Amino acid sequence: MLAAVPLLFVVGQSLQLSVPEWRGLWTSRLPGLLWNTLSLAVLVALGCTLLGMSSAWLVARRQFCGRGIAVWLMILPLTIPTYVFAHIYTTLLERDGWLGSLWHLVLGEQIAIPDLYNLGGASFVLSLAGFSYVFLLVRIALQDTHQSLEDAARIQGARPLEVFWRINLPLLRPAIAASLAVVVLHVLSDFGAVSMLRYQTFTLSIYLQMTGRLDHSAAAALSLVLVILSLTFLVLERFFRRRQRYYTGTQARRRELKRATAAEQLAIWAWLGLVTLFAFGLPLAWMIAWSWDAWIQQAIDARFWEYVGNSLVVAVSAASVAVAVALPLALYQTKRRSAYSASLLQLSSVGFVLPGPVIALGILTFVLGWVPWLYGFAALVLALVIRFLPLAVQSQDAAMQQLTPTLEQAGRALGAGPLENLWRVILPVIRGGMVSAWVLVFIDALKELPATLILRPIGFDTLPVRIWIEASEEMLEHAAPAALMLVIGTLPVLWIMMRPERRHRR
Repeated sequence: MLAAVPLLFVVGQSLQLSVPEWRGLWTSRLPGLLWNTLSLAVLVALGCTLLGMSSAWLVARRQFCGRGIAVWLMILPLTIPTYVFAHIYTTLLERDGWLGSLWHLVLGEQIAIPDLYNLGGASFVLSLAGFSYVFLLVRIALQDTHQSLEDAARIQGARPLEVFWRINLPLLRPAIAASLAVVVLHVLSDFGAVSMLRYQTFTLSIYLQMTGRLDHSAAAALSLVLVILSLTFLVLERFFRRRQRYYTGTQARRRELKRATAAEQLAIWAWLGLVTLFAFGLPLAWMIAWSWDAWIQQAIDARFWEYVGNSLVVAVSAASVAVAVALPLALYQTKRRSAYSASLLQLSSVGFVLPGPVIALGILTFVLGWVPWLYGFAALVLALVIRFLPLAVQSQDAAMQQLTPTLEQAGRALGAGPLENLWRVILPVIRGGMVSAWVLVFIDALKELPATLILRPIGFDTLPVRIWIEASEEMLEHAAPAALMLVIGTLPVLWIMMRPERRHRR
C-alpha cells in the first residue's frame, strides 16, 4: 500500500484548487498537454515496436555469425539515460557537431539540419532509448514458443505470412502488450529528454509548476490528470490481453534456428548495425571522446568514484526490493484473477505514472510526517521502488502468463506444499522473467534523476546528479565520464541476464 502514498499526496494537494482554477486548467493548458503527451506516447510506441520486434525476430529466429554480440548491442541502449540521449544528439546535430558536419557535407548548406526541439525529435530520442524493452520481452517470448505449433500450421497449408499473423502474433501479444505498457509509462513520466528538448508534456509542466511558480496544488492537479490518463491506458491494456494466455507441453519440440545464408546475414547485420549505430554507437563514441578529454584534464578524481559507488548501492537496493515486492503481486494476479487483484496491480503502477519530483515530494511528506527515522537513504530507495515497481510486475507477470497449470498440479500430486511448489516449480519457470525484472529495475534506478535530486542525503551525489549538474553548466568533458560509467556499471548485470541464453545455446 506504500505505492499509494504519492497518489494520496497528489489527491490531497489537488483538492486545494478551487472550481474556477480547475476550469482554467481545463480550458487553457490541458488540451495542449494532452495532445502533446498522447502524440508522443503513440509515436514512441510505434517506433519501439518497429525497432524492438524486428530486431527480436531476427535474433530469435535466425542463426548467424555474431548473434550473441547482436543481443548485447540491442540491450545496451537501456544503459543510456534519456536526458543523455537528448543532450548527445542535440550536440551532434549542431553545425559543428559530427552529424551536423556530415549532413552539410553530404546534402549541402541549402537543406537545414533536422531540429530535435519538437515532437519528431522527442519521439526519435525516446524510441532509441526505449525499444530495448520490447526487444527483451518479445525475444524471451519467441524463445519460449515451440516449433510444433508453426509446423502444424504449415502442414495445414498456411503460408509464412499467415503463420506469423495467426500463430506467432497471438502468442506474442502478452509480451508485446507488457513491453509497450512499460514503454508508454516511461514516456508519460519522462522528465530528462523532454526537459532537454523543451517539449511541453505533463511531466515538464508539472516540474515547472513546482520549481518555477512554486504552485504545488496546480502541479498536483496536472499529476492527477496524468495518473488518470496512465491508469486508463493500463486498464485498456489489461482488458485487451486478459485472455491472451497460452500453455506449452513439456514434451513439445523446441525450436531449431534456421541458419542464415550469406545474403541474409548481410541484410540482418545491415539492419541491426543501423539500429546499433544510432542507439548505442554514436552515443558511446561521444562519451569516450569527451571522457578522454576529461582524463587528460585530470577531471576524474576520488569524488568521481564515490559517485559511482553511491549509484551502485542505490540501484542494487532498489532492484532487489522491487523484485521481491512484485513477485507476490504478479503471482496473486495470475492465480486469483479478480477485480481486487486487478486493482492491486493497477495500484502498484501508480508510482510509474507519476513524475519523479511528485513521487519524491509525496514520499518526503509521508516520511517526515509519520516515519522521520526513514529520512535519507531509506526514503530514496523507497521512492525508487515505488517508481519502478511496474517494471518488475510487468516482466514477472508476462513470464507467469506461460506458466502451465499442469506443472503445479503435478507438484501438488507428488506431495509438494505451496512453498515447495513455489521454490521448485514456479520460480524455475519464471526465472528468466525475474532476472529481466531485476536488471530492468537496476538499470532504471541507476539512471533515475529527479527523485534522486530531491531525496538524496546531504553530500550523497550519484552519477545522474553529476551528469545533470555538469551538462546544465555546459561542462561536457565532466558529464561524459559519468555517462560512460553508467554504461560500464550495467555490463555485469547484463552478463547475468545473458547466462541462461548461453546455456540454452549449448
